[in-house]
Amino acid sequence: MNNRTTIPSRSTVTLDSVNGDLIVEEHTVVNGTGSPPTVKVSGTIYCRGHNTFECDLLAERLQTERDVRINGNLNIRDEVRAEDGRLEVQGSLSAKEVDVDEALYVGKWLTAETVEVGGRLEVVEKTKVRSIDVGGSFRAKGEVEAEDVDIGGSFSVESNVAIEHLDVGGAARIHGGKIRNIDIGGSFESNATLEFEEIEVGGTVRLTGNCKGGDVDVGGVFEVKGNLKFGKIGVGGKVTISESAEGREIEVGGKVEIEGSLRLSGDLEVGGRAEIGKELSAEDIEIGGVLEAQKVAASNRVEVGGSIRTDQGLTAAFIEIGRRGEVRGDLKADEVVIGKDAQAENVFGKRILLRRGASVANVYGEEITIESDCNIAGEIQYTHELRVDAHVSMVKTPVKVDKLPF
Repeated sequence: MNNRTTIPSRSTVTLDSVNGDLIVEEHTVVNGTGSPPTVKVSGTIYCRGHNTFECDLLAERLQTERDVRINGNLNIRDEVRAEDGRLEVQGSLSAKEVDVDEALYVGKWLTAETVEVGGRLEVVEKTKVRSIDVGGSFRAKGEVEAEDVDIGGSFSVESNVAIEHLDVGGAARIHGGKIRNIDIGGSFESNATLEFEEIEVGGTVRLTGNCKGGDVDVGGVFEVKGNLKFGKIGVGGKVTISESAEGREIEVGGKVEIEGSLRLSGDLEVGGRAEIGKELSAEDIEIGGVLEAQKVAASNRVEVGGSIRTDQGLTAAFIEIGRRGEVRGDLKADEVVIGKDAQAENVFGKRILLRRGASVANVYGEEITIESDCNIAGEIQYTHELRVDAHVSMVKTPVKVDKLPF
């Protein structure tokens, strides 16, 4: 049976080493010896609450009740268990397992296998823990390195992080770093370069720097101040990227704004507007409203319900402009369909169909079909066949040519 040393309540004592367990009653101050002052306990320390240790503390286990403060380092070989109170360590805390009911404060490093805190966790310097589970909030000024971080409320880190899985119920904010999987109920913000594999956020995401990652799933707004490389982006509201982006595919319910270029190996699907400052390239492009870019190139299809504005034109295998759509810039494709009452400038293609009431500046194609009530303000050139319905307005007589000007 282990020896037990008891420190009576409301006393101040000085200890060196304790063979066995140490029981510290309420409202007790414990001082250590040496430089720095240290107390070594071979067994378990039991604190009854409202205790202060003016020293470094080493033991096998630590069990506390109510508030306990350690004005030094805490080195526990096995488990720290704090019930119904706050544990405050002004120095570093090292243990195998840490379980605190209410709040844990660490003034320097926190090192452990697992940390569970019911309320609030705050660490000033580096955190290196395999698994962190906090019911309320976790705030860290130094770096955080962990495999699994599960926070019920908010998560805030002022330095870089290296985390495998991050799950936060509310808001999360970091400086930057690497996170494999990010699952946030509210909002997520990174103020420096971030590498990730997957982001899933219910509200808003804001990234800064040249970020690189995998898939992004955001319910509200996704914003990047910098360049982005990604897999797939799915956003319910709006995507904003201040520089260029490269990835597999994008699906957005509302609006896409990219100041630089956008290069996709797959599809771009936007319910509202897509505004690209420079070049846009993708396999399929489907825009419900407006598409704007300096230049657009699709390896397969482009379908736009509203208007298209380009400086250097749009090329694809198939282009379709919706009813009453408006195009500024050249259209070039194997097959082009201009919808009813739509307007376009120069149209180049193998097969061109102008639906009823469409207005076009110039038309150049192998096979051209013009439905009734269309208006052609300039040239019509074709190489194989021209079909024109009644009531079509043509300023110039159509010309059959051997070679088209494209």
